[in-house]
Amino acid sequence: MVYLLFVISALVTIVVAVRLSTYADVISHKTAFGGMIIGAVLLAVATSLPEVTTSVTSILINSPDLAVGNVLGSNLFNLLIIAVFDLYFRQQQGLLHTTRALKYTAVLALYLSMAVFLFLLAKFPYEIWGVGVDTLFLIAVYGTGMVLISRLNKEDGAEVSVPVTRQTMSIPVKAEAERGRQPNDPSRDIPVRQAWIGFIVASVIILVAGSVLTMTGDRIAELTGLGSTFVGSFLIAASTSLPESVSVYTAFQLRNYQLAIGSVLSSNLFNILILGLTDLLYRKGPLLYMADETHRLTAMSAIVLLGIVLYAMGRRQPRPLFYPLPSAMLVVLYFVYSYLIYVNSSQY
Repeated sequence: MVYLLFVISALVTIVVAVRLSTYADVISHKTAFGGMIIGAVLLAVATSLPEVTTSVTSILINSPDLAVGNVLGSNLFNLLIIAVFDLYFRQQQGLLHTTRALKYTAVLALYLSMAVFLFLLAKFPYEIWGVGVDTLFLIAVYGTGMVLISRLNKEDGAEVSVPVTRQTMSIPVKAEAERGRQPNDPSRDIPVRQAWIGFIVASVIILVAGSVLTMTGDRIAELTGLGSTFVGSFLIAASTSLPESVSVYTAFQLRNYQLAIGSVLSSNLFNILILGLTDLLYRKGPLLYMADETHRLTAMSAIVLLGIVLYAMGRRQPRPLFYPLPSAMLVVLYFVYSYLIYVNSSQY
């Protein structure tokens, strides 16, 4: 019964996430907001709701490792999502279609990941009113960084770093395709009001389905005998990241690269913020201070993979043969790090 509930909730999450991404794309094109804003706020927050639910539940059952592992593991899986779909849609060379603000989003995510790694390494016991100083620092940097990125996004406007050419598009280009929408895209006919209502309803459904998904995944982990650190970093993390995977796939299909890449990077940023918010609920000490040492490897893995993504976004336009190499390297390293984390977590 547990396995059946897991499969059903996963399917519901996938189907609803497709609609969620479509509604977000409609809002981004039919309102004053840009694709980066939608990816940074609406889609990122909505698809991160399962992570929020899982982290809060983990605190309620006194399992800080599950909460930390879910957040860091989700960030790893999100980067895998970018690499996989970049390889699948490699003829579009989507990672080269990035604004300056989007690159700064990746840099902010990299800095926050480095901070998490250092805090896990140093094990700061200091707290203010029961909240770790380290997580308060993360919250402050997140808020400051998002304000600066928002200003950069206004300055950039519709700027892209690489023009749409025959080398970066696999089909004939029309005006709508240049704006990230295919000419026969049925989402053009969805009114803005309907898109907003659909977005809210889909977010609520994802919250419920994601909750069931994480609870059944945790139960399956108990039945298989895996530890909470590895389970949180991979089984639960992959489950709660299903909305991101479907949303990114749909956004790539619509050629809305700012939405595709921006939603993943912004979800990673929001996940770091979840660490701070979770620490507010955890009353037995600073969250990162209480976390298992294995999470250091997960945080370090996220730093390396983020560095690869940042390089792929900032490089000059390569030959088509060499374009997929960074994403291919990221996929390989993800599974290498997964094995190392599994081996290390099994020792505790």
